[in-house]
Amino acid sequence: MAQPNYIDAVRKWVESVVIDLQLCPFAAKAYFRQGVRFIYSNAQSEEELLLHLYDELRLIAKDSSIETTLLIHPHVLSNFEDYNQFLTAADELLEEMALTGQFQIASFHPDYQFADTAYDDVENFTNRSPYPVLHILNEEDISKAIDTHPDIHTVPERNQQYLRELGPGKMKALLKACFT
Repeated sequence: MAQPNYIDAVRKWVESVVIDLQLCPFAAKAYFRQGVRFIYSNAQSEEELLLHLYDELRLIAKDSSIETTLLIHPHVLSNFEDYNQFLTAADELLEEMALTGQFQIASFHPDYQFADTAYDDVENFTNRSPYPVLHILNEEDISKAIDTHPDIHTVPERNQQYLRELGPGKMKALLKACFT
């Protein structure tokens, strides 16, 4: 059996879900400028993943051509609750590296579930990805993008309403298509 191409699946997700559905109003610009770095981590433990995250943070802190990184880690933190707990360690790493305020980490997971939602609620698909992903964002780039967006505070509500119109079946099909 062929090994899945994790980067291709996440790239398809970015294109067909994040960009095509306009879930993030800033994604297309960075993506088509080739400012998005997709990196696969073969980490088998949380400790290994923290080391990969550390290395990636060091790299993007030095390389201004990388606008954002999607650190794909399919072999660790497949349980969403464990993944969610790990985000605290990721934030602590930012603090230890004195990168708080320079970078932040957004979270995407195949089983993403917002608090106070049912697992199958369609709004969870705004943060569902083919594999667990740590998305490292440059806060300066975020601030610039927010300053140029006319209604940034309406984006989450717009996304949720749009996904409700599409329905969970369509969202599941889009996510499944990332694997082909």
